[in-house]
Amino acid sequence: MGATGAVGRVLARVLPTRGVVWERIRLAAAPEDVGRTISIGGRAAVVEELTEEFFEGVDVAVFDIPTPLSRRWVEYAASRGVVVIDNSPVFRLDTDVPLVAAEVNPLRVKDRPRGIIANPGAITLTMVDCLATLHAGWELEMLVVTTLQAASGLGRRGMARLYDEIEVVAGHRELGQRPGDVRRLIEHELGESVFPGPLALNVLPMVGDLAQDGATSEEAKIRDELRRILGLPHLPVAATCVRVPVVSSHCVSVHARFGRRIEVKQARQALIESPAVVVLDDPEHAEFPTPTDVVGSDPRFAGRIRQAPDMPRTLDFFLSGDDLRKGAALNMIQIAELVRADL
Repeated sequence: MGATGAVGRVLARVLPTRGVVWERIRLAAAPEDVGRTISIGGRAAVVEELTEEFFEGVDVAVFDIPTPLSRRWVEYAASRGVVVIDNSPVFRLDTDVPLVAAEVNPLRVKDRPRGIIANPGAITLTMVDCLATLHAGWELEMLVVTTLQAASGLGRRGMARLYDEIEVVAGHRELGQRPGDVRRLIEHELGESVFPGPLALNVLPMVGDLAQDGATSEEAKIRDELRRILGLPHLPVAATCVRVPVVSSHCVSVHARFGRRIEVKQARQALIESPAVVVLDDPEHAEFPTPTDVVGSDPRFAGRIRQAPDMPRTLDFFLSGDDLRKGAALNMIQIAELVRADL
């Protein structure tokens, strides 16, 4: 469901690379895309309308549709006996819906009393493999993160808006030197934005809707999702979420405190041995993760691993990962494969 969106398109590319052959693949999307043909590993599938009849004979359904529509269609599909994997935030905090990061808590897929499994948010999936590895060795006690989130976090419309803004500002070398000049030009040329301000030549320290205590819904979501997946219900988490002018792939700057003394060399080796993590950590030779280098890749990438003086129980590091791939599509496919093995 949502086969023609940003995540759906990546899912169609990733699915045939997994070595698992599904008997039948059906696609549904918005009315304007019904009738389109999409090739998945050489198999042609025609996009259908999302209707109640669509779910007849379906075993597993992967949803990435607008949040206002999710509850109705997810619950309906589950009522028909379909195991549903949903990428919206609607069910992520429901205690009777497992929140699954495939490499961290895969056994949770077996406990799905409502027939629904929630896919974590992309930023959570960018961090959680590394955090789980370090928690297993040194007992995570506190977390402070600053996220650098790409335009793709808002799907096709976010990426399209960034490209449009780049076209508007290109060639104007005088921009960004006077207050408001970037904003005035972009708003004059493009009008209302999906972002709370211009993104080209800019950063926006506001991702999500304003929630309690001055935090945003995105910042609260990071805290709540990490607590659930790591099994640390009282973990202190402070997050600041920033939208940056990157097309795709999120980054996170992490400061973590642990219950036991941790050494950089040992932490780096633990991350190297983590199957879902690639360590790029040679800053003397400019080797560290950046979004333009990791986009299109499955693992999460870690670098700038270091420790502040006189803080032997802390670790600082930088992460980057493709938010549309592992941050959404790949993890949902991995969950579907776990469900398939359990059916």
